[in-house]
Amino acid sequence: MDRLTPEQRSQLMSRITCRDTAPEMLVRSMLHRLGYRYRLHSPNLPGRPDLVFVSQKKVIFVNGCFWHGHHCKKGQVKPATNPKFWADKIDTNRARDRRVQGQLRRRGWRVLNVWECELRRGAWIARVLKFLG
Repeated sequence: MDRLTPEQRSQLMSRITCRDTAPEMLVRSMLHRLGYRYRLHSPNLPGRPDLVFVSQKKVIFVNGCFWHGHHCKKGQVKPATNPKFWADKIDTNRARDRRVQGQLRRRGWRVLNVWECELRRGAWIARVLKFLG
């Protein structure tokens, strides 16, 4: 059962943004400290990737596990309130992610997804550095 009233939950959910999230800021600050320079949310590319490395033609998406239906524990949470809405929303997000990544790859871009759950462990750094190689 939800501890918040529907109005409180609605207000809370409306404040969630798609850019400058805590996971994204963590990835950005780490890469910037390591000397990488990038563009943010390029409007010229499908899906407006979170980090764009133009000279390398590489992009990184920093995805929230719940919002993008990741296979981890947090990504498999099923809200008790309005479950059909949330299932449809997450399915739509996943379909959009596949479509956008396909469009980017067809344009010659390499794509990497960094998941929110990975940020709790340090292994994501090696994976990102290998990708940017």
